[in-house]
Amino acid sequence: MIGYQMVGTNKFDESAAFYDALLGELGAARMMQEEGRFIAWAVAPGQPAFSICRPHDGEDATIGNGGMTAFSVSDTATVDKMYAKAIELGATCEGPAGPRGEGGFYAGYFRDPDGNKCNFFSMSPPAP
Repeated sequence: MIGYQMVGTNKFDESAAFYDALLGELGAARMMQEEGRFIAWAVAPGQPAFSICRPHDGEDATIGNGGMTAFSVSDTATVDKMYAKAIELGATCEGPAGPRGEGGFYAGYFRDPDGNKCNFFSMSPPAP
């Protein structure tokens, strides 16, 4: 149902390098771009994409309070790996990787170089 998620950036080159390295770990690659204005990454054509852009109105990009992009991965080990990679690439911690609640939800939260909040998460069935 969701086609793509877009966040604004004031640090286009830094943000592009951050997401090239981070999303490349999941096998995502640039699928569309307009030089210096917009980049979208996806793991395959027709799959949901994540993108960065400079705001069309020419104003500074701002982050939303309460907004977040959640990247779904296959298992908790991948959550741990991707969260650690984000931090290694300069993201700031918004909640270390670990279980949340009792429903099998496992996530690691971070903010990218522009301050956009994201996470990597996995759903595991709760232990019987």
